[in-house]
Amino acid sequence: MIDNLDRQILQHLQQNARQSYAEIAKQHQVSPATIHVRVEKMRQAGIIIGAKLTVDPRKLGYDVCCFIGITLARAGDYPRALAQLKALPEVLEAHYTTGQYSIFIKVMVRSIDDLQRLLIERIQPIDEIQATETLISLQQPILRDVAP
Repeated sequence: MIDNLDRQILQHLQQNARQSYAEIAKQHQVSPATIHVRVEKMRQAGIIIGAKLTVDPRKLGYDVCCFIGITLARAGDYPRALAQLKALPEVLEAHYTTGQYSIFIKVMVRSIDDLQRLLIERIQPIDEIQATETLISLQQPILRDVAP
């Protein structure tokens, strides 16, 4: 398991993955080698699974974020539907869910017209999909990672 120092290291790296081990070490009064060893152990344990660059989609012209609840015709249709959804670059996330929907996806598009085309021409024609319900996100006031 992880201890308090590991949690603090994770918090620093979640806030800024480019922060040097030396900077983190200085703040916690340990050596950079200690930070390096701890990070490597967390990578090997699968706690840290990578580092990524975060891009503001709006700066790239993607102004519409929405969530689409998908009802499948049959439960066994999930693998085929998922494979087809995975091929759509506008689909950023997919969740296999309980409740009203079989699959819940997050989509980013440039405009409402693009959303309409995506729904009508590429998502709703998927044979395994029985119905969809689209929820447009007006703002994202909370965005955070899981606290270590």
